Amino acid sequence: MEFKKNVEGTKITYSVSGRLDTNTAPVLNADLTESLDGMTELILDLQDLEYISSAGVRVLLSAYKTMSKRGGMVLKNLPEMVREVLSVTGLLDFFTIQ
Repeated sequence: MEFKKNVEGTKITYSVSGRLDTNTAPVLNADLTESLDGMTELILDLQDLEYISSAGVRVLLSAYKTMSKRGGMVLKNLPEMVREVLSVTGLLDFFTIQ
């Protein structure tokens, strides 16, 4: 997994690619935890995400929980595989998706 982040004022955008799984989810989670302080908007662009495991879903939920208190969070450019995982888990309607 690789990610790039872009900060514009209180808005932060992460572009995540590769596999978000048990091995890589802690890296993204740690960076999100550190970077979200003072942010009011989080956008996760998942266009190049190839795989997401339950550990990756937990990272999304953790970020959502944090951002629901500060502003909002958007999942953008969901690949069909990610959309299916969120649908099966009942979380597809939980997130704001663009």
